[in-house]
Amino acid sequence: MNLNTTIVLNDLVEKYNVAAPRYTSYPTVPFWDNNQFSKESWSNRVFLTYQASKQSGISLYIHLPFCESLCTYCGCNTRITKNHTVEIPYIDSLLKEWGMYIHLLKDGAPLISEIHLGGGTPTFFSSQHLEKLITGILAHAHVATDASFSFEAHPGNTTHAHLKVLYGLGFRRLSLGIQDFDPLVQFVINRKQDVEDVQRVMKEAREIGYTSINFDLIYGLPKQKLNTVRDTIEKSLLLSPDRISFYSYAHVPWIKPGQRHYTEKDLPYGADKLALYTLGKQLIQQAGYEDVGMDHFAKPNDELFIACKEGRLHRNFMGYADRYRPLLIGLGVSAISDAWNGFAQNVKTVEEYQKIIEQDQLPVVKGHLLNEEDLTIRRYILDIMCKGETRIVKGFAANEDIVSRLQEMIADDLVIIDEDYIMLTSLGKPFLRNVCMAFDLKLQRHKEKEQLFSQAI
Repeated sequence: MNLNTTIVLNDLVEKYNVAAPRYTSYPTVPFWDNNQFSKESWSNRVFLTYQASKQSGISLYIHLPFCESLCTYCGCNTRITKNHTVEIPYIDSLLKEWGMYIHLLKDGAPLISEIHLGGGTPTFFSSQHLEKLITGILAHAHVATDASFSFEAHPGNTTHAHLKVLYGLGFRRLSLGIQDFDPLVQFVINRKQDVEDVQRVMKEAREIGYTSINFDLIYGLPKQKLNTVRDTIEKSLLLSPDRISFYSYAHVPWIKPGQRHYTEKDLPYGADKLALYTLGKQLIQQAGYEDVGMDHFAKPNDELFIACKEGRLHRNFMGYADRYRPLLIGLGVSAISDAWNGFAQNVKTVEEYQKIIEQDQLPVVKGHLLNEEDLTIRRYILDIMCKGETRIVKGFAANEDIVSRLQEMIADDLVIIDEDYIMLTSLGKPFLRNVCMAFDLKLQRHKEKEQLFSQAI
């Protein structure tokens, strides 16, 4: 990157580094209209979406919230405990919730296209208990021939038994939460794993037959410097994962109090944070990885890049995916479900979740039913996030306002408008969240809620 480009980028960062959603959905969760939502209306939309798309299969997200220690940077819904007797009661609740959805779908054995185990730390659970969970799920379902089963794993507690058992159940992808290898950064964020831990898991997974391994790395963490990020990236590249997710750290201590274990003075900010991303991206791409969507990189033969190249890339609450399925069912505490024209989120505490399950009720506590305006904006934002461009829907009432809000970004060469298309430029890639904000009608109408989000850069 030459000096002039660096100066331009630094000026743009100063201008556009505002609070911004990550756009795993539209509308984003803070702008859901919960007053129009009910369990009955949600159940109806789930059924209708399933009936219209059952041949393509459904996606399942299963939230396993338990962790033995708190990673202070984490923004996920977690429960910290070393008491592993919580495993079986929680699995029993998950299977009972799944049974409610089976009944709701009025189909004894739906086709499953995708399963993802997230958390928390899914590998907090023993391999035997994970086997009980997945076996229970699949006992009432068919599995698509091209199904994609994946799980998130902590390098420090993932055993050979975890890998072997889940592989036997159809899992071929895993994501290792590394974040950073630097000892000082790990100390501050209270997350410890050695390069040796990752090497062991990688070696065992490859020998068993896993075909896609992702590394989760984060830039913008407390105490990170250019030299420490370089070291983490170089060590990661030596291990040759199939995918790398290089995320921006989201600093939201008003939502996640664990992030108050350090202060804003410990964080790289603005141009300094962008420099970490720029360096990491350069090193990753020089190693042969392709840029996919936002913050994701994949080898040219990986399904995620192939989906991107073929225009099949999708984004949902789990991040980027190589397939789109209209119905995503989220099981477990705080899990979010998506019926394309409706969202629903489960209650956020384990005790309340299990109590509602015992009452034979779906544990959804809030949601949003999308209207025609929402669906058009959702498509705009999804296209921008996945393809870098979107086609303007003729006659859509909000088009003029959207184009008006984009004018400054057009002047800054972040986007261009070519006939019926709005397209992101290469310069605009780091400002993808800002571009999406111009389309976000809910955000524009409720500016006071911006502080719910982390900084865009």
